[in-house]
Amino acid sequence: MNSDLICIGAGPTGLATAIEAVRAGLRPLVIDKGCLCNSLFYYPTNMMFFTTPERMEIGDLPMIASAGKPTRQEALKYYRRAAEHYGLELRLYERVTVVDGHDGKFTVVTRTKSGVENRCLTRKIVVATGYYDQPNNMDVPGEDLPHVSHYYREAHPYWNCDVVVIGAKNSAAEAALDLFRGGARVTLVHRGPALGASLKYWVRPDIENRIHAGEINALFDTRVTRIEPGQVHVQSDGSERVLPAEQVFAMTGYHPDFDFLLQLGVELHAEARRPRTDPESLETNVPGLHLAGVLIGGERTGEIFIENGRFHGKKIVAALTGAHVAGTEPHAAPGE
Repeated sequence: MNSDLICIGAGPTGLATAIEAVRAGLRPLVIDKGCLCNSLFYYPTNMMFFTTPERMEIGDLPMIASAGKPTRQEALKYYRRAAEHYGLELRLYERVTVVDGHDGKFTVVTRTKSGVENRCLTRKIVVATGYYDQPNNMDVPGEDLPHVSHYYREAHPYWNCDVVVIGAKNSAAEAALDLFRGGARVTLVHRGPALGASLKYWVRPDIENRIHAGEINALFDTRVTRIEPGQVHVQSDGSERVLPAEQVFAMTGYHPDFDFLLQLGVELHAEARRPRTDPESLETNVPGLHLAGVLIGGERTGEIFIENGRFHGKKIVAALTGAHVAGTEPHAAPGE
């Protein structure tokens, strides 16, 4: 099949880009190796976003949140409805394996879960793959054991269990609190001296009070040295101790798929591995290949969120059609 634009990535930014293309009279195709909004789907089950609903809207469609801030479930429902409203053509559970050709005539090869290979022709490509699929590894022995996860969903399976949470930013603090309230015995381990400076204003006092009350054990200036079945070895002040751990959540952050960008021929700046893009069109050094969303920040994943990344599609489509694009919103607080 042929399309004017292929968006690789079916998250909010990829969907917003495809919607802008539809509104401009173009025929976009959206491809994703997972489900619609795959990253949001893997967020904690009961998560609530830090932002207000209007700052997550795409395609001028209103988002309704029952409690003032959208939950994960409300966001997933909203983005499903947005895709349906605009009749977006989606290829989900298809992994992009090869991108070949040149500006105006690209060939994108994909492979389905069942191994079927598909080829699509397109004039332009937008990569909006986010970063949540690529966790920051600690590079310690045992990190790949089955009881170690870089993603947290919910507390119920860990009732009455010893759980170690590694990290001290929002994801780690919220996981530790949820696990504590779900009946787990929680130890928070962080290599730094204190909790993250960017903790949500309602999370900080909660986690601090639980730590001060001894309900959550917190070890700061402490480094994980290895993980074994049922235990985690940590080191602090030159001495090592062993923590019981039936489950380990390594909430150490995530990064874009730089290997995929390099495979596409995108140049990365030495500073924070930022991809080289034109600030107006978001086109890379590869003609006809644009980036959208958090990828643009490179390793600085805290600079771009749904709130500002959703406007990248407007800039890209305006550059493709020669239309004028109004100013976009400034950077906003993280949605996670």
